[in-house]
Amino acid sequence: MNNEALSTPTRPGWGQSLYSGAAGVTLLHAVRSHISRDDSDALRSWAAAMVKGPIQAVPEACGLYEGAAAVAYVLSFTHTNTAARALATLDRHLTDVTRHRLGQAHARIDRGALPTLSEYDLISGLTGLGAYHLHRGHKTELHDTLAYLVRLAEPITIDTQPLPGWWTIDSPDLRPSPRWPGGHGNLGLAHGITGPLALLATALRHGHTVPGQMRAITRICDWLDQWRTGTGPHTWWPGLVTRDEHRRGKLQSPGPPRPSWCYGTPGIARAQQLAGLALGDRDRQRQAEQTLAGCLADDRQLAQLTDASLCHGWAGLIQTVSRAAADSLDDELAARLTHLRARLDDHLDHDGLPHGAGLMDGSAGIQLARLTTPVNTALTAPWDRCMLLTG
Repeated sequence: MNNEALSTPTRPGWGQSLYSGAAGVTLLHAVRSHISRDDSDALRSWAAAMVKGPIQAVPEACGLYEGAAAVAYVLSFTHTNTAARALATLDRHLTDVTRHRLGQAHARIDRGALPTLSEYDLISGLTGLGAYHLHRGHKTELHDTLAYLVRLAEPITIDTQPLPGWWTIDSPDLRPSPRWPGGHGNLGLAHGITGPLALLATALRHGHTVPGQMRAITRICDWLDQWRTGTGPHTWWPGLVTRDEHRRGKLQSPGPPRPSWCYGTPGIARAQQLAGLALGDRDRQRQAEQTLAGCLADDRQLAQLTDASLCHGWAGLIQTVSRAAADSLDDELAARLTHLRARLDDHLDHDGLPHGAGLMDGSAGIQLARLTTPVNTALTAPWDRCMLLTG
């Protein structure tokens, strides 16, 4: 990858976007610099693009993938004195951002209202900020976020109908819509309840606990069990549940969704595997691993992948399976990685790299996924904490 895109930012805030902008590409070069000093020039160039403008720290617009948190997350991988000084300043701002957003979320719960997805999700919500604080070792901010997620998992009653506390008023487009009366229940790792589940479980595995945490993990898992469809290796989860489906207790979806990190069975299975590991529940862990293996053996599911990206394509599937395989009770997932990488290579040979350079929707994420191999796992292990895949 060259630096041509540095002169062509596509929108305001492009530099500070971990998802599709300079921040995500800087992360690639930061990881590469640990493997080879030859990448240091590219790292400096992309880091300069990342911090070219004022860093966004407005609470409503600051999540893990945009603004101050995105920049701070990337800087934490650069290990320079300049980065350390910048991180100290950014962390003070992110403490204030987290406190402000937690205050709003608790006030919303006190009112008995339903949340927006951006209140709690991984990409722009409190789960993402919690993942950052876990990554940085900020115990107070992390514990406060975990305590909020415990409250989020408490049931709520709306119009006499009991709903899970994470049921959102939003449509899948992250805003209310008359096409989605009553909102929906989102299962995805990027925007749904498996993001909080993965954070609660990962924090527990690292010894960070708050009252009610194990109960919250169990409650979320029980809800996911309710919507698991099929038997044995042919089980799958939907990406979301409508209000009508929840009322009836039955899905209308004809089959499994695209097997992606963001919304599909792979991301949901990884979060459940992490929950099983955190709770010492080998049955849940084994079931999650078997479901993921069944997904990988189903060509009808794999055929739904139409791009190579980290968010919703082949690279994200491979990264998810790589992390799940490292924790698996057997070698079945690891044995499938060679075939998956060959499928990614075939796709790239046919369609080439994406037009963008970004982390989640472009070539940077694909290259990072290719770096994550058994040979250099120790070097690349932390980078996908922003995806809540590293346990």
